[in-house]
Amino acid sequence: QVQLAESGGGYVPPGGSLRLSCARSGGTFQRYTMAYFRQNPGKEREFVAAIRANGGHTYYSDSVKGRFTVSRDNAKNTLYLQMSDLKPEDTAVYYCAADPSIILSQIRVGSSYSYWGQGTQVTVSS
Repeated sequence: QVQLAESGGGYVPPGGSLRLSCARSGGTFQRYTMAYFRQNPGKEREFVAAIRANGGHTYYSDSVKGRFTVSRDNAKNTLYLQMSDLKPEDTAVYYCAADPSIILSQIRVGSSYSYWGQGTQVTVSS
């Protein structure tokens, strides 16, 4: 059974930076496509970024492209999301997700992922 645990959330002023981590246990990390989504109360879950199993391909939403960087360390079974130039609209609970077999057309679709972490709150405010 794959388990995901996020960490690194917190409170940061606009323009600040944070790095989220997602540690995986169970399964074979190297085989999984990993992603981050975010959600606010009353709103739909939003795709943020994804990275393929070998780390060679990354994908971003238009709203975070150029400010966020997704990466993975397969030796440590850990996914990272480096967030820079944070804006108040980035405030949300951030979730990491994993799946061993996602086709490209579904990589931004939350329901395509089999495993989810518990989420970590990111608040951007002055």
